[in-house]
Order: sequence, then structure tokens, then C-alpha cells
Amino acid sequence: MRTINIHRAIKVPGLLALLMMVGATLSNSNRLLWSEVAAQQTDFSDEKVVHLLDEPRHRTVHNEGDLYLLDVQVNPGDVSFAHVHDQAILLTTIRTGNGPANGPVRSIPEYATEPLTHKVSNDGPGLLRIIAFVNGGSGVSDDGDAPSGMTTDPDVENPWFRAYRLELGPGEQTNVQSHDNHTVVVQASAGLVHVTRNDGLTRELDAAGEWAWRMPGSSFLVRNMGNSPVVVAINEGRE
Repeated sequence: MRTINIHRAIKVPGLLALLMMVGATLSNSNRLLWSEVAAQQTDFSDEKVVHLLDEPRHRTVHNEGDLYLLDVQVNPGDVSFAHVHDQAILLTTIRTGNGPANGPVRSIPEYATEPLTHKVSNDGPGLLRIIAFVNGGSGVSDDGDAPSGMTTDPDVENPWFRAYRLELGPGEQTNVQSHDNHTVVVQASAGLVHVTRNDGLTRELDAAGEWAWRMPGSSFLVRNMGNSPVVVAINEGRE
């Protein structure tokens, strides 16, 4: 049982709308202006407050030590419980209530030092879905863990996460890459994707929101097997 002692929060419609608004004008780091977020907090002292990892719409689908992968799904018209964020998080947005989002990646490292409680709501008309990567560790203090095989700069890089958002054309594939950290490949748009290890073992992803976890040092490549462009996010949890 986690002890909850934080009762301040962002009011619904919650953090997602703010993230999308701010993210459109920020640099590639996609970091929030934390003072602006804090100014929108309110009191949830009369409501049930749970930890993020106990909120039922934030379903944990994979866990390695202090790293958690959550499949966040909020139905149209639904509102989550007020929940506490006290760990750095990386968000890959699959769908907003208005339709496909095609995987923008953004991180909120400030949660690790400035815990926040909020609710997430969805006005619809469609499903809200986010693949969230939570890092409960203390992060890293240097850049000695850069991956090999990547040909672009990361879209997000901070002590807790490193993330790349790639668009692959029909039949296009990445170079063979190797990451020193636990890494998750998230399919962010419709299509068919193969995540193939050096030994030939392949994980097939066939829908937005599908994902493949790779252990540190496990070399792999990502290939678009379909006839249309596909977006993938390659997200590291730095430890």
C-alpha cells in the first residue's frame, strides 16, 4: 500500500490538453514550463487519491525494476481518479479523443522532484490512449550511455529518458541499433512493423499502440513491412 500525502492537482480536462498546447511551441526537449503547470493546481483533499501505478486506467503492461510501461486508456466521457505522479514520465500519445495522434513524445521529468496530483478526462468522441514510460530511479548524470546505430538526434533527452520518433517509408528499415538501457519500441500509427534481433527473432507489431521491449545490449532493427509510412517511437529508460 502506497502512502499518499499530496492533495494538489491540475483540474480536468487535466494535463493532456496543456501538454499538447505547450508542446507545439517548445523545442525538441518537449519539457513543460513547470511554473505554468503549478499555477493551475487545485485541491482534491475531499476525494480519493491514488498513486499513478494504482490508477486503473493507467494499466501496467511491463515492469523492469524501477521502470514501468503503462497503457493509458480513457474512454469518451470518462475521468480518472485523482492520482499522484512522483516519478519522471515519458508520454507517447497514440490517440486523443479527436483521433489518431501519431506518436508525439514528451517527457515530464519534473515529477521526480515536484510531485503532482491530477485527473485525466476525455471529452471524446473517441478513445484517449497514451503509452507511458515511468522511471522511478534517480536518472543518470552523464551522457556515456548513447546508443549505437542511431542516425538522428533524440527528440527527448534528459537524465531519465532518451526518445526518438521516426517515420519509416514502405519497406524502409533502421540501421541495426544497440542501447545500453532498457528500450521500448512503440508503433505510433497504423501499419505493420517488424522488430528483429540480430539472431533473427522477430516481434511483429500490427497496430498503433503495440510495443516491443528490448533488454540493454540487445541489438535490433525496425522495419516497415507495410505499403504506407509508419511512425515508431524508440524510447529508453535511463538508469
